[in-house]
Amino acid sequence: MPPGVKQAIMIAAPHTSNWDFVYARAAFYLMDVPVKLTIKKEAFFFPMGALLRSMGAVPVDRKKNNNLVAAMVDLFKEHEEMVMMVTPEGTRKYQPRWKKGFYHTAVQAGVPILLGYLDYAKKEAGIGPTIHPTGDFDADMQKILGFYRTVTPKFPSQGVR
Repeated sequence: MPPGVKQAIMIAAPHTSNWDFVYARAAFYLMDVPVKLTIKKEAFFFPMGALLRSMGAVPVDRKKNNNLVAAMVDLFKEHEEMVMMVTPEGTRKYQPRWKKGFYHTAVQAGVPILLGYLDYAKKEAGIGPTIHPTGDFDADMQKILGFYRTVTPKFPSQGVR
């Protein structure tokens, strides 16, 4: 975790396997990074709900047309220290266009974006560069995607191109 960073959005990418969550959560636990993450509300059934909440999961209703960005900004206002992990690809398959909510959340909450990764080829997990959003989404995304092009996911054909 970069020193002095108490709040941030952490991208978890490339997300190509269900194992990514298990490995990423374990890595951040070992690194003592107290990440929160959003998971579809359907996963919060007994007894999984209690386990997921204990691991920092926050349920999200993907069927409702709700404002997740505003809800996440409010969470940052409520917590002095919080790292929210997101998977902006929105799927485990190749996605040329990422969802922009993580970026808008970072801008509105005034928090940096951390580039979390699992590199299966190198067998390592970590946190790459810190991106301070400039408001120029396209320019900032080029930096973000440029970094993730150097990371090998579990299924490389589904990774960032």
